[in-house]
Amino acid sequence: MRLSDLQSKDIVNIMDGKNIGNIIDVKINEENGSIQSFIIEPNKNFLSFLNRGKDTEINWNSIAKIGEDVILVKITL
Repeated sequence: MRLSDLQSKDIVNIMDGKNIGNIIDVKINEENGSIQSFIIEPNKNFLSFLNRGKDTEINWNSIAKIGEDVILVKITL
């Protein structure tokens, strides 16, 4: 799977069912080359002006499932 494949998937929090946003970047562990976390651009909604410029980082261990259309994560925001 490529990063571009992941970037096209919606990120959904299984704690509340909300769409968090889309992947805009990935942090890689320099020592072993594994994915450390995803950087998420927040959804563009009415209240997004309150969080302007604040990207969300989701650690790899918070990912519950990577599906065909979505990535399910378990986080408390």
